[in-house]
Amino acid sequence: MCEHVFMRAEASILHADLDSFYASVEQRDDPALRGKPVIVGGGVVLAASYEAKAYGVRTAMGGAQARRLCPFAIVVSPRMSAYSEASKATFEVFRDTTPLVEGISIDEAFLDVSGLARIAGAPIDIAARLRVEVRDRVGLPITVGIARTKFMAKVASAVAKPDGLLLVPPDGEEAFLHPLPVRRLWGVGEKTGHKLDARGIRTVGDIAQLSEASLASIVGQASARHLHALANCRDPRRVDTGRRRRSLGSQHAMRYTVDAAAIDTSLVAIVDRVARRLRAAKRVGRTVTLRLRFGDLSRATRSHTLDQATAHTGTILNTARHLLVDAMPLVYQSGLTLVGLTIDNLDDDTAVQLTLPFGKASNDALDGALDALHDRFGAGTVTRAVMLGRPSDLEMPMLPDTPPD
Repeated sequence: MCEHVFMRAEASILHADLDSFYASVEQRDDPALRGKPVIVGGGVVLAASYEAKAYGVRTAMGGAQARRLCPFAIVVSPRMSAYSEASKATFEVFRDTTPLVEGISIDEAFLDVSGLARIAGAPIDIAARLRVEVRDRVGLPITVGIARTKFMAKVASAVAKPDGLLLVPPDGEEAFLHPLPVRRLWGVGEKTGHKLDARGIRTVGDIAQLSEASLASIVGQASARHLHALANCRDPRRVDTGRRRRSLGSQHAMRYTVDAAAIDTSLVAIVDRVARRLRAAKRVGRTVTLRLRFGDLSRATRSHTLDQATAHTGTILNTARHLLVDAMPLVYQSGLTLVGLTIDNLDDDTAVQLTLPFGKASNDALDGALDALHDRFGAGTVTRAVMLGRPSDLEMPMLPDTPPD
């Protein structure tokens, strides 16, 4: 039987996840796209409708490969402002359902509905109403998983997609979880999956039957502790309404390129956007991480930790450019299809101390003046010269706290 260190009496955690979010927004806003294969993004697939997924199209796939798989797909450019508005409207539905909401990305959240039985009914009834409310108020399909733990609820929603509802009762957790492939576990990516597969470990139940020590000999101690706990239904985390991002970032998918100037232009746009978000949230960060995806789908990261935490655009941009220069040999070798930037080691902006020389004040004043103009008149009011003529809506948010491989 599964072990339960988190003694929740009933399955009352919901994981609500919008289905094929970007593509669904496009189909909602353009009736001509409904029921048809839709791909968001040309150079790299940012999202695909389920009609396109049926032909093997997947997120992060190259656009040329996607069109070969589904030659009659309709390709549309991303509209980040529309996705942001849809996300905000969906989260309003979440907060109208329960005050205990933990957003984990632009299109998904955990909701704790324990204690609402007298006023709102059983968790499965609450989830059913939530799906109707999102459909009626936002116009989008959403899948909800219900379980005793956050991990189990998230797996349930993944299994129930698309546009589904699935309850995993406490006494049915083992029967539900153990037959699933190991890649359903958070933390099992391509590398870990290959290691487990080489040992004949293919289901969650296979992991549950191993001792933690035996698993550690395959994937290492830290991963073994994490995977063994999940396979045995141990997940004590509660829905955290006060959760703050541990990182903040953005990324831009592009057509295959080795053009250093074009890549730098994209990097400038990303840094501007991330720095504005940091200042708006009154946060500063110390670690700048550049993330790259190449034409052969391989990836690379470069990081640098600053002496002082900052939200200053110029400081972050200079650091990011140095990291990009270091990675350019890989770009020339394989071509680039995505560039992303993340700021980690976040703190409140009150943690910043002035250091000599005191040029920081003028930098902050310039950043503040530009932020005020953007807030009042729009993001395109003042822009860098390298950004002239570029679409302003090409970036997509980088999801924080992605489970590691």
